[in-house]
Amino acid sequence: MTGKRKKREEGLEHLLVSTSTQGGTTRLIATMAKRSILSSVCLLAACSTRSVHSFSSDPPSRRTMCAPRRTIGAIATPSVPSASAPCAVITRIGTQTRAVSSRSPGPSSRWSSSLRAVEGDFDPDAIAKSREAVESGSLSARLRALYKFTRPHTIRGTILASIAGTVRALVDTPGAIATANWGAMLPRAAIGMVALLLGNAYIVGINQIFDRDIDVMNKPFLPVASGEMSPRVAWATVLFSGIVGPAIVYNFFPPLLFKLYMLGWTLGGIYSVPPIRTKRNAFTAGLTIATVRGFLLNFGVYYAVKDAIGAPFSWSPKVSFIARFMTAFATVIAVTKDLPDVEGDKAYGISTLATKVGVPTIAKGATFCLLANYVHAVLTGVLSGRGVFRAVPMIGGHALAAVVLLARFRELEPEKISSIKTYYKHIW
Repeated sequence: MTGKRKKREEGLEHLLVSTSTQGGTTRLIATMAKRSILSSVCLLAACSTRSVHSFSSDPPSRRTMCAPRRTIGAIATPSVPSASAPCAVITRIGTQTRAVSSRSPGPSSRWSSSLRAVEGDFDPDAIAKSREAVESGSLSARLRALYKFTRPHTIRGTILASIAGTVRALVDTPGAIATANWGAMLPRAAIGMVALLLGNAYIVGINQIFDRDIDVMNKPFLPVASGEMSPRVAWATVLFSGIVGPAIVYNFFPPLLFKLYMLGWTLGGIYSVPPIRTKRNAFTAGLTIATVRGFLLNFGVYYAVKDAIGAPFSWSPKVSFIARFMTAFATVIAVTKDLPDVEGDKAYGISTLATKVGVPTIAKGATFCLLANYVHAVLTGVLSGRGVFRAVPMIGGHALAAVVLLARFRELEPEKISSIKTYYKHIW
């Protein structure tokens, strides 16, 4: 077994350096991937054993899910419930405090308890109902939990970026649309999309496993935190996604794309997994997300399409703009994603810009950065040579997006979690 493993590692190392003569960029990526992949392929198995045993075999109790909340500043967070206190959720909106008891629900809570927990649903009755449906063996409830486990809003972002990169690559290549072998390209595109979605599921899944205690406070609707999905099922899903995704890319796409994929795979894993856990530091967390969501995803899709149609890749004003714009955008996402999670992050020692300087300041700063990014896009369209960009979408489209951003910011109420989440999801 040791000899076979050594041969596999030697073969993988040979693969990683096989394209090192293609240029400086390729050599850099090969070096980074070579150092990270071999040390990461055993990460899932090693961590899964420790993590499964570190969890209680019982799902989070209703008492934990419904723990009374203490208000720190303007955001309510769970506190330790007393043995005699009724199970209630207490929220503070402005100067008003509202309590909804789960022991004696009123008409509105009876209606809400008939619902199933959805993404962003903090209703303990709905969450408990969803957990009970899973425990009863309902297939639809389990599929719904799996769907929530993949974080749908991140799936939409991945799909949108893939479509945009594909269209951009086809439009940039004269005659590509008319002469493309669609019978071969469409199945390959579908396979590539599956690989991207599996990579997305791996990253957000492993994050939920290691952030379970934090999510009980910040995101109790997530399936691992709510008990809808057991640690073993969660790890099975992560292992499947983390193994099958790279296998697809390795077998169907060029070596450079495999290295890019594995670089993103590694960065996405160490974002959540101890002892590195880059999310504990605001700078490394932002750099990780900006690299994976900004550069690697958009550049990787563009390069893959160029390779599929047999066109050589080259940097152009359009490709450079996409890389700059989306990397800046992903950096803002990396910061604003922490806005609804301030108190939970504080409780577990997670250092974010939001915990350091506060929600209102970060919201204003993020809006300014996005606005600057849109201004940069408009100026790029104005100052570029004639015919480089299409004026209407490049100038008019980004100007309109900036106006919508300002309108959304004016609606933001930093003291309300629901308003913060709406603002963040608008950025997504």
